[in-house]
Amino acid sequence: MSAATTNAAEKALVSLSLKDVHKSFGRTEIINGVSLDIADGERHAVIGPNGAGKSTLFNLVSGRFPVSSGRIELRGEDITNLEPHVINRKGLSRSFQITNIFPRMTVYENVRCAVLWSLGYKYSFWHRVGGLRDAAQRTEEIVELIGMQERRERLAGVLTYAEQRALEIGVTIATGADVILLDEPTAGMSHSETDEAVELIRKVTAGKTLIMVEHDMGVVFNLADRISVLVYGEVIATGTPAQIRGNKAVQEAYLGTEQD
Repeated sequence: MSAATTNAAEKALVSLSLKDVHKSFGRTEIINGVSLDIADGERHAVIGPNGAGKSTLFNLVSGRFPVSSGRIELRGEDITNLEPHVINRKGLSRSFQITNIFPRMTVYENVRCAVLWSLGYKYSFWHRVGGLRDAAQRTEEIVELIGMQERRERLAGVLTYAEQRALEIGVTIATGADVILLDEPTAGMSHSETDEAVELIRKVTAGKTLIMVEHDMGVVFNLADRISVLVYGEVIATGTPAQIRGNKAVQEAYLGTEQD
C-alpha cells in the first residue's frame, strides 16, 4: 500500500477533527486552541467544570456559532462555519441541553418531521405525507427503537421529562446522521431514568460516532470509549476512562483528589 493510500485510509477513520479551534466573544476567549480527533464509531465524552466551554464547543461543531479561527472537519471535509442545516445534511446531528421538540405534535409526528427531511422530501407540497411509505416505515422503526410505540399518538408536550429526552434523541438520529452530538442527555433525570437513558443511547448510537457533553460521571465512565477534559477552553487531557481517572491534573482540575 502506498503512503498516499495509507494516509487516505487513516484520514477516513476519523469522523470529526478539530484543528486549533478558537472562539472569542469580544475580548473574551472561550475556546483556546482545541485540537481533537474523534475516531469513526467512537463514543467520546467531553467533560469539565461549569464555564469550561463545552456547550460552546458543541455550538462551533454544529454550526450555531462561527469559529474565530481554526478548522473543523467531518470525515475529512472542511465544515468550518457552514450553516447548521448544511452540516446536518452532511451527516452530523445534535441534541440540546434544553429539550427541543414540538410539544403540540405527537411522538410519531415529531419523528416523522426529521425523517422527511433526511429522505429528501424537504418542503415538498405535492406529496401527501400519509402516502409516503418509506417515511412511514422509517418513522415506525425510530419510534420502536426509542421504545415509544405505546405513546406514538401522545402529544410530546404531555410526556414526562425523561420521555421527552428520549424523543429528542429519536429525532436526532432520525435525520440519518452517523455523527451524533448529545448535550447533557441525562440532565435532570432520576437514577432509574438515567440507567434507562444510558441503555437507549447505547442502543441508538450503535455503529455511529457519539460525542456527548455530560456531568454525570457514572454515565461518562459507563458509556465513553475515550474522554476529553476541557478546562478554561483548553483540553488538558484525552484518554480512556481508566487513564482519565488516574490523571492527576484532571483530578485536581475537575474530578477531585479523592478517587474511589
